[in-house]
Amino acid sequence: MSDKLIDFEDTATRTGPKGVISDWRRFKLESMEQENLAPAKRELLRQISSPNRMKDDSRANLNRKVQYSSELTGHSKEEDEGCLKKYRRRCMREMHDKLSFGPKFEGVHDLDNGEAFLEVIEKEHCSTVVVVHIYKVGVKGCEELNNCLDCLATEYPTVKFCRIDAVASGAAERFSDDVLPTLLLYKAGELIGNFLACMRHLNEEFFATDVEAFLNSYGLLPEKDLPGLEDEEENDVE
Repeated sequence: MSDKLIDFEDTATRTGPKGVISDWRRFKLESMEQENLAPAKRELLRQISSPNRMKDDSRANLNRKVQYSSELTGHSKEEDEGCLKKYRRRCMREMHDKLSFGPKFEGVHDLDNGEAFLEVIEKEHCSTVVVVHIYKVGVKGCEELNNCLDCLATEYPTVKFCRIDAVASGAAERFSDDVLPTLLLYKAGELIGNFLACMRHLNEEFFATDVEAFLNSYGLLPEKDLPGLEDEEENDVE
């Protein structure tokens, strides 16, 4: 069995109520400054956090330990809530990382010719959505769409955004000015979106959010990266 599968199963065992509670207690214990705790208190907290409690530990004793755990650690209610937020964000990040796979990209890739066009379609990772903008300088909407894709590329790093001049593609006769700008979307070498003359689907003045909403209306973009987690984590450090 692969390590990846083992990791997934290990995570799955903590999704039940008992597993989540145990994981939360363990996280809280690890996040505390244990050097400030007396040995007896630290041992009691260790027992509370352990999923393998001694069999003779009665339910009444356990409830008592949980009830006084905050008192023993010296944490206020606000501090416990802050710790819980960190724990929740960590769980969200771990889940997101397990579900996010495949390469990541930066910016919009310029394709120089038809061969580069074919290569990006045929050789990209099977989980990657490839968005190709076929444009021509001077054609209405092409420059604006290029700017929109520059913005979307920063928000969807798992999507490979590309652009190619219609003439450089070697298929200028197929992509005349009246069908530009054109957006083609591929996944695993298959065409999943074909939008000729994109301006017909957008307003006279459009922005990146409009292009995003249009593609999402067809379910062509993946989920965005989790918003704000990095910023919140930086604020916690501060």
